[in-house]
Amino acid sequence: MMKPILLDSDLLATPDLAHYRRLGGYEGLKRALGLKPEEVVEEVSKAHLRGRGGSGFPTAVKWELVQQNREPIKFLVCNANEDEPGTFKDRVLLTKTPHQLLEGVIIAAYAVGAQTAYLYINGRFEEEIRSVERAVAEARGEGFIGPQILGSAFDLHAEIVRSPGVYIAGEETACLEVIEGKNPIPRQKPPYYPATHGLWGKPTLVNNVETLCNVPHILRRGSAWYAGIGPRENHGTRIFCLSGDIERSGLYELPMGTPLRTLIVRYGGGVKNGGRLKAVFPGGPSFGLLKEEGLDISLDFDSMKAVGSGLGTGGMVVIGERTCLVGKVLEFARFFQQGSCGQCPPCKLGTLSLVEILERIEGGRGEAADLDLALQIGRMIARK
Repeated sequence: MMKPILLDSDLLATPDLAHYRRLGGYEGLKRALGLKPEEVVEEVSKAHLRGRGGSGFPTAVKWELVQQNREPIKFLVCNANEDEPGTFKDRVLLTKTPHQLLEGVIIAAYAVGAQTAYLYINGRFEEEIRSVERAVAEARGEGFIGPQILGSAFDLHAEIVRSPGVYIAGEETACLEVIEGKNPIPRQKPPYYPATHGLWGKPTLVNNVETLCNVPHILRRGSAWYAGIGPRENHGTRIFCLSGDIERSGLYELPMGTPLRTLIVRYGGGVKNGGRLKAVFPGGPSFGLLKEEGLDISLDFDSMKAVGSGLGTGGMVVIGERTCLVGKVLEFARFFQQGSCGQCPPCKLGTLSLVEILERIEGGRGEAADLDLALQIGRMIARK
């Protein structure tokens, strides 16, 4: 069994800066500052790090778009809104390993040329925010944040911004609106891609917490080491949030490519009370569920996409035979209906219609035609 990287037990012992440095903390930053920014981007590219917040987009590609932009003013945003059901990894990383995150933020900011980094954290995460505040103060006191970091010409200002703590506020352009003092309403894409038209119209890099936490390890231990973990084009580890009808719920950091069955049976202990598995939402409720016969699938971005699902935020929600799947889907549909920003009619009206259909079925008033209608609406929302 591979030793965790981001959730290493030694790393989780205390969030203090001195402890983090004893474990090699900020050595990755020291190496990064000895390289040119484009060389740091290249190192991340060779590691094949992919974003851990949703679609698995190549991290270095996003960095390169910002880094190569000639605009002199650039920003970085660490997105820690985390509000989707079944996802709870960011809370642990923010509380237990804030310096791991900060080091990743600083390295990323240096690589793309950002002078200001915003740590955008769910406003309901009081303990997590306090932990990050302490870490920022410690890092500033040791010269890891501020002017001329570690004697270099690189300056970085870091600021914590509280998100409204609602689902839509986690969309990457909605979080930019909040930082600018506006309501969390997503921007139209194109043209408002953050890499070109981000905060106040300037190039902005937006990465999530788990993605940035990988960066210090890549710079400290090398891209070849990182690329040696997991299958082709799906390297590194992934933090899975295992919940639902499972014996041992919690966070499990495993190499990419681990079979879903291994996660559920070996690590999670199987379905509660020895029950039979009915289904799994493998990447949170935003992605298609898998049935028992799909448990041998490889947990990597490409394998999951090939079967019409995805890893998403890593929220693995297990549904046992004693749980009504209609009721669970209705619960998720209500969440998305309430979380919709309302700008796109297919989403606004579609989620409302899905809730009404599911309420009819759950209440024993459903008809066969409701199933076809629900599928039709689902396809319409997916194409919006």
